[in-house]
Amino acid sequence: MNRTTRIGARNLALLLVIGALAGCGVPRSGPSKSQIYDGSVLKQGDAFVVQVNDRVTRATSVIPSLGFTAAFRNARELGPDTIQPGDKLTVTVFENVANPLLGLPGQKSTVLPEVDVGGTGFIYIPYAGKIKAAGLSPEQLREAITRKLAAQTPDPQVQVSRVPGDGATVTVEGSVSAQGVYPIQQSTRTLSEMIAKAGGVSIAVDSAEVIVTRGQRSEKVWLSDLYTNPAMDVALRNHDRIYVQRDLRSFTVLGATGTQSRVPFTTQNVSAIEALAQVGGLNTSLADPTGVFVFRNEPAEIANQVLGRTDLKGDQRMIYVLNLTAPDGMFEARDFLIRDGDTVFVTEAPFVQWQKALSVFSGTIGSANSLSTAATGNSLGTTLKGG
Repeated sequence: MNRTTRIGARNLALLLVIGALAGCGVPRSGPSKSQIYDGSVLKQGDAFVVQVNDRVTRATSVIPSLGFTAAFRNARELGPDTIQPGDKLTVTVFENVANPLLGLPGQKSTVLPEVDVGGTGFIYIPYAGKIKAAGLSPEQLREAITRKLAAQTPDPQVQVSRVPGDGATVTVEGSVSAQGVYPIQQSTRTLSEMIAKAGGVSIAVDSAEVIVTRGQRSEKVWLSDLYTNPAMDVALRNHDRIYVQRDLRSFTVLGATGTQSRVPFTTQNVSAIEALAQVGGLNTSLADPTGVFVFRNEPAEIANQVLGRTDLKGDQRMIYVLNLTAPDGMFEARDFLIRDGDTVFVTEAPFVQWQKALSVFSGTIGSANSLSTAATGNSLGTTLKGG
């Protein structure tokens, strides 16, 4: 075997060793692009691998919709003179008779001071009995008392005045500047007014959610929608609870990116491009821009639409592929929306594994040469000493 042949054989062996190292023994941040494709349903795997295009983008563009139902939106604002449980009333009854029903003989008027509105909203008036007062204005209550008394005394005249007490209140909690219990007043009858009364929110508006609990029912709205859509600025009711919180959705970014981390949503919608930008983009020395993958458990309804099928049941494992080097790849990544719980993974470029393998191989050869040199030196030293 001549020298050229020996060199060629040695180089071939070197390439085979490096290739073997690159294929299995070299550390990396996750699976390779080929390994992900090998896990597809087409190759007896358990995930559908789908190339992102316009149709896929439209089918998967599911935006979380928050807002109040008609039961919340149609509630009327409490008037500034609306009687509430805990209020105190002064009721004056005028009777044009010699022997009045409520007063002493010859007395034309009878004053009932500090009539308490009970926790259930009722008051008690002698000879009229229990009357529902909460939710009425003083004028409406006056008419109700007059009807009750008219059956027992001719043409009674009634006056009602309200002294606000520990009546309608709302609890405001969470990410606001001043948590507390606030009364519903003329200036705080709606949701936005009450949040302003509590000092406004202490988190970014774009990622803030507002939860209103009324009785056993809780409903949620985006804070930004509350300000832009007047229909969502609902009227408050006694004992409502308002809770402001940051959007709890998040996604995870792994692989050859600037930073690998769990990332919270900072806006209502986040595209794949924005998701990568939030972690510093692709690592230019490692990333394969043709291998950007989004892992997701997709509801069957959407999975069937994406795959053009009708037989899938339950959540499906989907892997969406973005190729940023394709002519429309950046547009697809800009339009493809990330959802809560997604994992965005960027594979390493093939040459990176070769570089790592070559580095490992070079390090191994270097270590072997060092050991060989050390062994030769020790043997030589022993020979000279013995001589």
